[in-house]
Amino acid sequence: MELSLRLGGYGYDPRFFKRIKIGSEEFFVQNEDFSRRFFPREVMRNPGPVRFRAHKAPGTFRIFVLGESAAMGDPAESFAPDRYLEMLLREKYPEKKFEVINVAFTAINSHVILPIARECAAHEGDLWIVYMGNNEMVGPFGAATVFGWQAPPVPFVRAVVAFQQLRTGQWLMDLARKVRGEKSKLAAWGGMAMFLNNQVPPDSPRKETVYRNFEKNLDGIVRAGVNSGAKVLLNTVAVNLKDCPPFASLPKRDLAPADRAQFDQLYTNAMQAMTQKEFSKAGEFFEQAAKLDAKFADLQFHWAECLLTQTNWDGARKRFQLACDNDALPFRADSRINATIRAEPERVGSGNLILFDSAPALAAGERPSPGAATSEPRTAAVLDGSVRVALCGEETFYEHVHFDFDARYRLGRAWAEQIESLLGRNTNEWATQSFCDEKLGLSPWNRAQVIHFMLERIQTPPLSTQPNNDRHKVALEARMAGLRPQMNADNARATRQAFQKLLGARPSPGAATSALEQRPGDFFLHQEFAVFLELSGDPAGALAEWQHFRDMLPQDSLGHYQTGRLLITQQRYAEAETALRTAVGIRPSRADGWVEFGNALALQKKYSDALATYSTALKMEPQNAQTLLRRGKVLGYMNRHTEAIESYRAALQLNPADGLSHYELGVELLAAKNFDAAGKEFGEAARLTPDRAGARFNYGTWLISQNRWDEAQREFEAVIRLEPGNVQAQQRLAALKARTKHGE
Repeated sequence: MELSLRLGGYGYDPRFFKRIKIGSEEFFVQNEDFSRRFFPREVMRNPGPVRFRAHKAPGTFRIFVLGESAAMGDPAESFAPDRYLEMLLREKYPEKKFEVINVAFTAINSHVILPIARECAAHEGDLWIVYMGNNEMVGPFGAATVFGWQAPPVPFVRAVVAFQQLRTGQWLMDLARKVRGEKSKLAAWGGMAMFLNNQVPPDSPRKETVYRNFEKNLDGIVRAGVNSGAKVLLNTVAVNLKDCPPFASLPKRDLAPADRAQFDQLYTNAMQAMTQKEFSKAGEFFEQAAKLDAKFADLQFHWAECLLTQTNWDGARKRFQLACDNDALPFRADSRINATIRAEPERVGSGNLILFDSAPALAAGERPSPGAATSEPRTAAVLDGSVRVALCGEETFYEHVHFDFDARYRLGRAWAEQIESLLGRNTNEWATQSFCDEKLGLSPWNRAQVIHFMLERIQTPPLSTQPNNDRHKVALEARMAGLRPQMNADNARATRQAFQKLLGARPSPGAATSALEQRPGDFFLHQEFAVFLELSGDPAGALAEWQHFRDMLPQDSLGHYQTGRLLITQQRYAEAETALRTAVGIRPSRADGWVEFGNALALQKKYSDALATYSTALKMEPQNAQTLLRRGKVLGYMNRHTEAIESYRAALQLNPADGLSHYELGVELLAAKNFDAAGKEFGEAARLTPDRAGARFNYGTWLISQNRWDEAQREFEAVIRLEPGNVQAQQRLAALKARTKHGE
């Protein structure tokens, strides 16, 4: 059967790395199919771009970074901690060659990282950096996972994973998933919101299984690195304790009704006292309530807040940690995970293992302003004569576990100092944060893009339901506002020149560019240059950079997707179709790729193909109002007007404030001679998008039919302001004025 399946082309390559030729050289790159062993295909997570030479160059110090989304650098891989590490090492040791290969990606955990580590062992790494532990409960085979079996024992997991190296195993797994109905449950990736119904009680036996599994997997990962001859820098995992309330709290299940009523009253009293800023009194109520239900996560968090106001740092830290440990939606590494990590050196007993406690290195006081020089990492903040150690909050993380820009530098700097003894000490200073920011291409435009992305992220559950969400949103918006004055024409010219210098293109005659500074092979730098160019108003330049990115990483869908998307803006639709077809071929789960693919087809009037493509996208993201809008337009072009109206109405149910959907629905209703309904839609479109001349014109025309002359006149006056050469609007306005004059 195995041979028949292979000959028939069934299945996929289960390895993490695959070898391809790029130009004249052989490289190892990421395999998009690797994670199919761990995720249902509809929600499969994929590695970020990976590329390293198949034959390691002499004198190269090769570093592998293993972990999850935090280690990957989410939401900005180009500015991951290891990217800062690389800049720091390049500057301090200019005579050495460094190669940093980040194999971390989102939603995975130690079950997935173990086979990646075993493959890394064959690729001559000099140093492994392991930063993992946040996803043990929610990732594949975790206690709260949505991806399949919950907390099975390690032997079962390893048998399932190993069996899927065979095509027979892959076929049986696909069959099992269909029988369990996973496809209907998980039509598309839904982020953290997918886990809302999978809350785990603090005392769940499944959590104990996860801790045992993590210990075995961690040991396997570390031993794979040590036995390969690499040094292993094993990190404890820092999380946002201070400014991340628990995502969910579950009450004690066996609490007697009378005790439950007493707990509820004490908790209510405590919260009321906090509202009145009577923190000492609130703490007393929390302490009494904890005697009844100490594992109610919200209680521990708010109690910690009270203690913090009283400068009881040790007490606050203990309670914040308990809040994390008892969180019923466990998206953060807890104290048991970190205890397991701290115990690993004793289990391994190797001098090649370095244990590093990350939280003290990341804990910080006030955030420096963007671009401010940072020469020394801060390990604690001093407040009122007391020292708060390893209590990380919003100065370190965007939300629960993902690093802010300053923390990325601090962690990269701390890693560099940990491995300094491996490379030999010298008198060169470590580069400042501002220097590294510049060399990585972190301009105000690039920084603003990341903050914008985070603003969108925190508006979705469970982040959006946290009690401090509004304050968090205001803080991010303030940072965005602080960046806008820097995004001016003079800075744009300087930023363009800085990117050109780094990529090896001299911006002007006589501009000195050292060989050390030039990094034309840095695909992340090309990516960030493309981002900057598009945001600063040069889509053609951005297209050229994405094409460089695509040529350097032909196996990665992102370069093909961005190339195709920008080709549409240049009206090169056939080329865009080719690029986008390749993008979704590489990563079929790429919903944004299917949408842009549909756009390229629709603009070539290939309406049937465009409709099928939009339908594919909607299966992945059925709540995407913009895709429903585009689908409606294509249905209209195909004279399927009833379906077009349905599509527009579905879009407006999801986003009632979208003026374009109101306008397009009005056009369809007008064609169907439903004049009153059409007029109302044009009115909404004019109100929501007052700069859309077509909406104002059609609304004005409808107002005339309703004998609402003055309002109609205002609409046509607005059309002429927007389009001074609009003859029809001029004629109707003239007729309205003449009527008014005649009436007078």
